[in-house]
Amino acid sequence: MKKILVIGAAGQIGTDLTIELRKRFGNQNVIASDLKQPSAEILSSGTFIELNVLDKASMEQAIKQHQITEIYHLAAILSGNAEKAPKRSWDINMEGLFNVLDLAKELNLSKVFWPSSIAVFGPSTPQTNTPQKTVMEPNTVYGISKLAGERWCEYYFQKFGVDVRSLRYPGLISYSADAGGGTTDYAVEIFHEALKNDTYECFLKADTKLPMMYMEDAINATIDLMEADVQKVKERSSYNLAGISFDPQMISDEIKKHLPLFTITYKPDFRQAIADSWPASIDDTVAQKDWGWSAQYDMSEMCKIMLTEIGKKTK
Repeated sequence: MKKILVIGAAGQIGTDLTIELRKRFGNQNVIASDLKQPSAEILSSGTFIELNVLDKASMEQAIKQHQITEIYHLAAILSGNAEKAPKRSWDINMEGLFNVLDLAKELNLSKVFWPSSIAVFGPSTPQTNTPQKTVMEPNTVYGISKLAGERWCEYYFQKFGVDVRSLRYPGLISYSADAGGGTTDYAVEIFHEALKNDTYECFLKADTKLPMMYMEDAINATIDLMEADVQKVKERSSYNLAGISFDPQMISDEIKKHLPLFTITYKPDFRQAIADSWPASIDDTVAQKDWGWSAQYDMSEMCKIMLTEIGKKTK
């Protein structure tokens, strides 16, 4: 019987992923964990435990107690917040990963998922249709930790046989949970502010184009990769993942189709430099070829869903 542990279940990805995993594999077979309280739906639908990724002994106890066979390890300090506390962020992002990889090796877990990010790329990376294998010189704490993590994941697979799988997420857009301190957070915040105040002050420039993805696509990609036959998973660092590429002005124009009074202003902050070092679009043909990945949502459909669902919450 598959028994899954989601580490970071209260986060933006973890919220949606935990709910979907429980739908597919049964509430009793998916254990949610985090240091903060998750959503009411996660608390009411299955087991939740408080877990610190830096406490390896507690993690080992939880894995044994709940007879865990797979781990989705999502806990991390994201790009914007990581720049404010570099050393702490490095420790959490890297030591947490080491603890999971070591426990997977020592306890012979069947599979591990760990997310990478477009942050692994840097200013010297080709900006358009960034290929699977290319120059990677990240200049942020988050990006450096993700690139190092990719190399360690591949190492643990090659040296110890740990079946660890990974995706390079673009910016993710969801109505289920608040954004978590990343550089692409504006693409979530803008919907809340549009519905609440009819205006939004963006921390990136109007023409800052970045790869984005509606959360349902990201969740499906994650589970599809984890459920793929082991022979199809050929990239053991991390797979490029693409969805929609747009800039703040483009998403603003789309919102105005639904909310004509909406206005946007721009006040770039330190996150502009981070965004400038990232690609504008991603080539994910390797993921398509290896395990059949295909995105389903475009910007128009994503906007409709976000405005509808967030609108329900604000009434």
